[in-house]
Parts: sequence; C-alpha cells; structure tokens
Amino acid sequence: MAENESTNAAAENQAEQPQFGMQRIYIKDLSFESPRAPLAFQEKWAPQVKLDANTNASKVKDDMYEVVLTLTITVTNNDETAYLAEVQQAGVFSIKGLDGAAMEHTIGAFCPNILFPYAREAIDNLVVRGNFPPMHLAPINFDAIFAEAKKRRAEQADGEGKDQAGTTH
Repeated sequence: MAENESTNAAAENQAEQPQFGMQRIYIKDLSFESPRAPLAFQEKWAPQVKLDANTNASKVKDDMYEVVLTLTITVTNNDETAYLAEVQQAGVFSIKGLDGAAMEHTIGAFCPNILFPYAREAIDNLVVRGNFPPMHLAPINFDAIFAEAKKRRAEQADGEGKDQAGTTH
C-alpha cells in the first residue's frame, strides 16, 4: 500500500514539473532565387547581405506547439540582387507545466534557438547548390530579440494606455 502511495505521489509531482520535448523538426518551406544568373557569376564579388529572421508559433493540440523560424537572406552585388534564399524551419514541441512568461519565453526564444542550426545549414546548402560562396550565418541571440520585442510591446501598451486615459487640451 505504501508503495502505491509513493508511486502516485511521484506521478503527481512529475505532472506538476515543467516538461519539454522535441517531437519533430522539419522544413516547412524552402526557396532559392538567382534572378541574375549566369551574369552574377561573372562580376566581381562584393556582396551586401541582408538577413531577416521571424518566428511564428501555433498550438497544434493540447500541449503540442508548432514553432516556425523563417530566415530570409537577400544578397546584393553591385546594387543588384544576386540571390534570395528563404527557409521556414519548423518544429513540433511538447510543452507542459509552463504558463505565462515562461511559456512565452520557451516558444519565443528557446524553440527558435533549437531550430536555428537546422535553418542555418539549409540556407548554406541552398547557397552552395546555387553555385555561390558558402553562407555562414553568425549565431542569433533569440533571448535578446525576445526581450527587446517584449519591451517594445510593453512600451506600446503603455503609450496606448496613456492615450486612452485622456490628455487635457
């Protein structure tokens, strides 16, 4: 009987503990465009690189979330687009026992940190297969990006609250 009680207590304790698991990592969308090929290969190579990174998350079911990291690389050479590469690297994550700020941080920063190396590899592979020099993307600090976005949202909400509170004219 005591053994049953300790098993039940352990199960309850485990249910209360935060749990995180990767279920699947996959490419949701992938594209590469080289509008100036083959002329782009004949010019002196002095590229300008622009990187856009975005994340999106949706609840799949109960404790399952899909997080999509989109990286878009636009490379120009002599003010002309040499190539554009984009990947939507996605993952399905099982997340239990988190709420509020912890859940936001997990979905907004922790999951993209897991997805980034896969997205970086896909981009590099695309670029090399397009016959351009390798694209070695520097790591991205998703924690800092998440904190900055949260700060901006708070400032915007603060500003809207002041506007709605009314100002005297």
